[in-house]
Amino acid sequence: MDAGQAGANGHIVVVGAGIVGASAAYFLRQAGCAVTVLDASTPAAGASGASDGLVSVGSKKPGFLMNIARNARDFYVELERDGVLGGLFHQRPTYLFARDETEAQLMALHGRDLESAGVRVESLSGADFARHVPGISPAIVAALAVPDDGHALGYQIVDRMLKRSDARVVRGATVRRIQLRHGRAVGVATDAGDFAGDAVLIAAGLGSTALAGLGDILLPRKGQIIITDRASDNQPAFRGPLMSAAYLAAKRNADASRRNPVSLVIDPLHTGQLLIGGTREDGLADRETTVDHVSRILREALAVYPPMERRRVIRTFAGVRTASVDGLPIVGRHPSVDALAIATGFEGDGICLGPLMGRLAARIVLDVPCDLDIGPLSPARFAGQQPAVSPVLPHDAGNTAMPAATFGVGP
Repeated sequence: MDAGQAGANGHIVVVGAGIVGASAAYFLRQAGCAVTVLDASTPAAGASGASDGLVSVGSKKPGFLMNIARNARDFYVELERDGVLGGLFHQRPTYLFARDETEAQLMALHGRDLESAGVRVESLSGADFARHVPGISPAIVAALAVPDDGHALGYQIVDRMLKRSDARVVRGATVRRIQLRHGRAVGVATDAGDFAGDAVLIAAGLGSTALAGLGDILLPRKGQIIITDRASDNQPAFRGPLMSAAYLAAKRNADASRRNPVSLVIDPLHTGQLLIGGTREDGLADRETTVDHVSRILREALAVYPPMERRRVIRTFAGVRTASVDGLPIVGRHPSVDALAIATGFEGDGICLGPLMGRLAARIVLDVPCDLDIGPLSPARFAGQQPAVSPVLPHDAGNTAMPAATFGVGP
């Protein structure tokens, strides 16, 4: 990517006003760029607005994701301290629990992986856990605390980053094509007109699929969530979210998620409500909740936290995460189109990783070296996967429109 044209004096088009796109817009503006953010609907209308808000290293798959999540969590602490996200990020523990010996073995293994990644972990006896979470079922056989995790509401982060960036935000602008000139991205064509730029960042969740040619690489993963009424105003029921070992199994192994789409999390919101989830339903992009899954989530939650029987369910909803076929986000330069970058496929980790990935995506757009190694996230890892090519629009004098389903990755 030519830093001379997409540098501090350049104009960047960001496609997608979720947490990654909004964060990228903020850091691009900090670098001196003009920024236009386009969204097919409104900011945070997708996964960023339908998330549980967990900024959790404790829930991450061991290896690269766990390590990058630790950096992302630390970045939240920095942004909150510096005032960028002041009042929006709150540190709190994540509690991992086991309901039987099989789950306890998995949780112990996960705890060792966390410690190997430099994450602070505390083992809790049953009595300790009951002091941390009054009312917890005595049937819980083991628990771990990850004390340095945190919470942030995705829609609030998006709103803050966009306001702080003072970027131009265009709503209802569904992007149909990336406009190319001599193999270089020079803007986009949308339902609201054309927008020129010196570089383009695609951060549109599932909407990135056709634009970047990720046809068989990205897939939807639906999650159903339950919200209860308040036990007391602005007082969480306990200090941090409860995560079952089944949730860890789903994050560590995609087959476990397919065999058992329900993985329990009980999140005590600052409002006094409980957010209870959830499901991981591969290939589903609808936003409907189902009686079977909601009732199963509630049964499991009541067995773990009996005081919940005094709560009323006031809302159920579903969100759609954007997952990649190998379980890792896709962040980097497009392998065959200059001045085009991609940041998508964060699945359930977008809130945790969002601000950090936005900063790194901005550096990629500006051709500035990243200060963290995110090579494993490069789109080039899918080299050789060739989705079907759709027709190219007419063009003049070297101007083309990028085919809607062409990744264009060579060997």
